[in-house]
Amino acid sequence: MTNEQPQKVIVMPTKSVGVSIILTVLLGPLGMLYSTIWGGLIMFVVSALVGLLTFGLGLVVTWPICVIWAALAASSYNKRLLSGQRQF
Repeated sequence: MTNEQPQKVIVMPTKSVGVSIILTVLLGPLGMLYSTIWGGLIMFVVSALVGLLTFGLGLVVTWPICVIWAALAASSYNKRLLSGQRQF
């Protein structure tokens, strides 16, 4: 009888960069929540402030930033996941 522990395998799905972009284009900062929770919350606050201060015109700048951030976050998540690094 051996004292070996059974090997545990944790399976985590990757995040689609395409879905991330589509959600962010359609929903803005709320769509970012798919790829990055903190990024979505930060950009929601920033977009709300910029939108209020510029009567919505500033969203022309913040919306594309959200899309780029979401795509980079999904890609980064997938790279870390596939390289075997732990994520919290």
